[in-house]
Amino acid sequence: MLLAAVVAGCTSLAPAMPDIASVQSVPERWVLAEPGRTAIPLGTYWTMLGDPLVDQFVARARSENLDLAQGAARLRLARAGLRQARADRVPTITASGGARRDVGDLAQDDVVFSAGADASWEADLFGRIDASIGAARGDLAAAGYSLADVERAIVATVAAQTVNARTLAAQLAIARETLAVQDDNLQIARWRNQAGLVSSLDVEQARTQRAQTAASIPQLESSLAATANAISTLIGEPPGAVYRALEGGTRAIPAPPAGVALEAPADTLRRRPDVAGAEARLAADLQRVGVARTQLLPLARLSGSIGTSAVSPGDLLDLVTGNIFAGISQLIFDGGRARSQIGGARANADGSLAVWRQAILTALEEVESASVDLDASAEQVAELTEASEGAQNAAILARSQYQAGLIDFQRLLVSESQLLSARTALANAQGARAVAFITLARAMGGGWQVPDGAGIEQSAAKEPTQ
Repeated sequence: MLLAAVVAGCTSLAPAMPDIASVQSVPERWVLAEPGRTAIPLGTYWTMLGDPLVDQFVARARSENLDLAQGAARLRLARAGLRQARADRVPTITASGGARRDVGDLAQDDVVFSAGADASWEADLFGRIDASIGAARGDLAAAGYSLADVERAIVATVAAQTVNARTLAAQLAIARETLAVQDDNLQIARWRNQAGLVSSLDVEQARTQRAQTAASIPQLESSLAATANAISTLIGEPPGAVYRALEGGTRAIPAPPAGVALEAPADTLRRRPDVAGAEARLAADLQRVGVARTQLLPLARLSGSIGTSAVSPGDLLDLVTGNIFAGISQLIFDGGRARSQIGGARANADGSLAVWRQAILTALEEVESASVDLDASAEQVAELTEASEGAQNAAILARSQYQAGLIDFQRLLVSESQLLSARTALANAQGARAVAFITLARAMGGGWQVPDGAGIEQSAAKEPTQ
């Protein structure tokens, strides 16, 4: 037994944890993404949008979101599992005591008092307990990273939804401003028709254009309310207050920084909590393979008991008896149950390895796509800004020319429609650009902090150096 303990201390029955380079190739640099020069604080990237509502809602979500509350409960459960696994290292001791009195014709009148204690301890010859502790430690880290990943997703969702709400509010303001202009156009067309300068066709076209614009307003209001209600759920409060905050004043759509600096792919992977969580789950499952393998090896236990009895509590220590028993057991035959459990643990670890590889590829994909999307959105905003300015000038000229009778209403109608489309498209592009920035920051691993008691390396959440 002593020799077996020495051998077990030098070897591990759990398969070795592979390094990332051996399971999935990682490029040294980004293929499609073009890193910029603007460094962003990934821990608080949403503050660079410069929108107080984004800051307010994100702060509320991080403290009140119910998905985060569920994740925190799972983290506490994993922490309790680690404490339970560690408890197997120490002896188990139980104490008992009692009083007995016989009844019946031949019974003695004396009350017999008794007290005793039992103890047992397992010698961890082949690392079963250590492997169980390692698996529980991996589960704790995985639960911590899972909570961090939920926070990362919640932060990005709240920020993106707030940007979407700002975009809808801007579109609603554009529609209302356009409706006011079209009301004037309709009145002018009626006056000119009454004066015999134009036919009733101008009036009907003006009515049609105005009605189409008016019909878009309720839909925008409904979308804004739905988005505000979604934000309310994310920040853990009933609907109402968020909608009033968004509707209370029109604010420009947030503009993100241009040319975001990117870390190297390997550094980005180290910061992503989903990748780190998948790695921790794989480590835990590999430890469980070691636990399953120990079933085929001897199990040594040491147990003992001590007890006493007396007719008086003061005499309990006069006569004390006890015993110590050391035993070793070895599995001989179980119909293949233990080996099937080893195979199941190995298969589970293989599945976790595939999940880890998938998380790595997904992280690389998200950064590449989000970076390209941010650049494309910035170019689209620049082009649509010019288009909107041109459409604005054209509409002003067309309206003045129509009032002077130099053009027909059809040309004014086209100019007004082009202006509405250009302004709406610009608002959409500005919102898409801000959402692309949020998506890129999330893909780079931004928006989370180390949960308390998660067993996670603090360096995983430090701000990167650019």
